[in-house]
Amino acid sequence: MNEGAGRKLLGKVVVVTGAARGQGAAEAAALTREGARVIATDVESADGCRRLDVSSEEDWAGLAAELRETYGEVHGLVNNAGITWRARIGDVRPEDMARVHAVNVTGPLLGMQHLAPLMPVGSSVVNVGSSAALTAHYPVAYTTSKWALRGLSKTAALELGPRGIRVNTIHPGYIETEMTASAAPAFREANLRETPLGRTGGVDDVAPLVVFLLSDESSFISGAEIPVDGGMTAHGGVKSVSDALRPDSGS
Repeated sequence: MNEGAGRKLLGKVVVVTGAARGQGAAEAAALTREGARVIATDVESADGCRRLDVSSEEDWAGLAAELRETYGEVHGLVNNAGITWRARIGDVRPEDMARVHAVNVTGPLLGMQHLAPLMPVGSSVVNVGSSAALTAHYPVAYTTSKWALRGLSKTAALELGPRGIRVNTIHPGYIETEMTASAAPAFREANLRETPLGRTGGVDDVAPLVVFLLSDESSFISGAEIPVDGGMTAHGGVKSVSDALRPDSGS
């Protein structure tokens, strides 16, 4: 190992939600490798994870009290936990909207409310959005929750900035996880067609960005929104037009 490797986050205490598997587990592992003391949390039981229902104010208050007593400070928060619901606009019910928003929007809000008081100058929050937050993605409960998270993140960057706390949002595209695997195969195929890099992403495409945004290397970046989607949201839906007009397409 190179001298200094694994040291970007040495001494930092970082909370990661939704860390039992998939993207959250990869983020927690990457942060640990860089020297952070990671408190991995999840609503599901898993080795190495503290149970936390992100939609529960009581759970967040309990975690904050533990962290205050054990560490005194918290230097990073990764609001990774999220759920989806694939009903379209004609079928989604109010209770579906409320359930998805409770996890995807209220969860990050509660996390910032309860942990920001423990954060010193130089701390960082990473909210995990989605390419759905940059598009008119069809699962209306999920999509509107991720658009709302964008607004929450911008407001938090404004409100917490004077305290020296940075807030940024990342927007993963199609990342190979259990959540995306639960969709129909056509969903993966359609995403591939719309992704200029011509492949899906993996959890290790996302985790290094989270490390960077929690590290001092990004000390003047706040309020940013960074897609991690192979260029899918950059072309604004015109990839199919571009592909149709290529010289070798016969058009």
